[in-house]
Amino acid sequence: MSALWTLLAVLALALAGHLLGRARAMSAAGGDRRVLHSLPVHHGASVAIAAAVPALALLLIWLAVQPLAVDARIAASISPEGRSAELMMSDIRRLAEGLDRATAAGRLTPAEAEDPGADMGRIRAAVTASGIPLGSAAGAPELDAAQRYRALETSGNLLRTFAVLGLALLGLGRGLARIRKDFRARNIVERAVRRALLFAASVAVITTLGIVLSLIFNTVSFFRLYPAADFFLSADWTPRFGGGSSLGILPLLWGTLYISAIALAVAVPIGLFAAIYLSEYAAPGLRAIAKPLIEVLAGIPTIVYGLFALLTVGPLLLRMFGPGSLGWMDAASSVLTAGLVMGIMLIPFVSSLSDDIISAVPQSLRDGSLGLGATRSETVRQVVLPAALPGIVGAVLLAASRAIGETMIVVLGAGAAARLSLNPLEAMTTVTAKIVSQLTGDADFSSPEALVAFALAMTLFVLTLGLNVLALYIVRRFREQYE
Repeated sequence: MSALWTLLAVLALALAGHLLGRARAMSAAGGDRRVLHSLPVHHGASVAIAAAVPALALLLIWLAVQPLAVDARIAASISPEGRSAELMMSDIRRLAEGLDRATAAGRLTPAEAEDPGADMGRIRAAVTASGIPLGSAAGAPELDAAQRYRALETSGNLLRTFAVLGLALLGLGRGLARIRKDFRARNIVERAVRRALLFAASVAVITTLGIVLSLIFNTVSFFRLYPAADFFLSADWTPRFGGGSSLGILPLLWGTLYISAIALAVAVPIGLFAAIYLSEYAAPGLRAIAKPLIEVLAGIPTIVYGLFALLTVGPLLLRMFGPGSLGWMDAASSVLTAGLVMGIMLIPFVSSLSDDIISAVPQSLRDGSLGLGATRSETVRQVVLPAALPGIVGAVLLAASRAIGETMIVVLGAGAAARLSLNPLEAMTTVTAKIVSQLTGDADFSSPEALVAFALAMTLFVLTLGLNVLALYIVRRFREQYE
């Protein structure tokens, strides 16, 4: 039985336990629910929790541990013979998956899939036809290991099904056995809900911790192979898989900050002026229409913005500044192309946050300024904006962190050249674009040229984290002032 069917069976047992628990509670109360300590629904929920929670926990743990155990057992029994053990295990896993697909599709009989002496050519053709590409080195040893891999997976899945369903039945029986008139089922349910809420609140923290630890470990591995001083101080970025690379972050960092600065130069004035108009001058009907239309920009996928930069903005700038006009621009990909399009993408971030911040300024400040004879524009310029300035700065910093982490617009609009230049009409690249390029293709993850992506990601993480912390600090001070 697959994991999905096991999950559905556990949920069905939990539902049955809920119904049986309610009926047993009413039976124990003689049909009068007033003599029960807890409502019948709490009794039913306590039985469902007893049946489902331990079984689901075991299922999740089993799903996480079984692949590791099977891989370790197969890896211990193979001899790579000059090949990388990890590459050989990858071939074995693909071949095992291909055997499963070919058997399910009828391209192989179960006997052929389990026969150690089967024709490798037929096996390869059937597996490839099932959509699983095999490496040229996959042969009889891999087939034997893949068959043992499938056998271990099958026996593990069968044992998992019996263990999980047995635990669910045991919990169901235990939950039904403890139902009495004075049983505190409500306390058990509330405790379970409290723990579920705690787990939900911990997911973000655990995920962040996992991301940070993975970045740290791989960054440390990179700096063991490549000098940190050269990484942070070198102005040359020329990765060469196989040796002789120069992996300086300075040109990538410069391209990132340059494009982000142009994007903010576009987004901040337009977004701030739009926010001022919507919050201070626009009629309620116009505001109800205009604000959602501006925020539609935030829902457009970044790949669409990238295509817009590649197909529209870049060629337009090339006609304006290219060889046929001023001769300042050689190609459509440039810092200015990516910066302009990224600025358009950031307008709703700045506009929406600034609008909310300006609207939060107390009306009493506006009334006092107008009462002293100031015009509306003077009130906005000398009262509202200074009062909202900390929050606006926080919104700009949040937009800056969004710009620094953008990838698709840069890949399609800015080019791939790593250089230090002040000319915004030249092609440059950013940290995020190089992270993508270093981790795509057949990269050896033990080489500095691949591990450098984690060092780049760690640098970007620290930079954006600092901006976010600074923005949240400023916004918090603003909120404390007026709440």
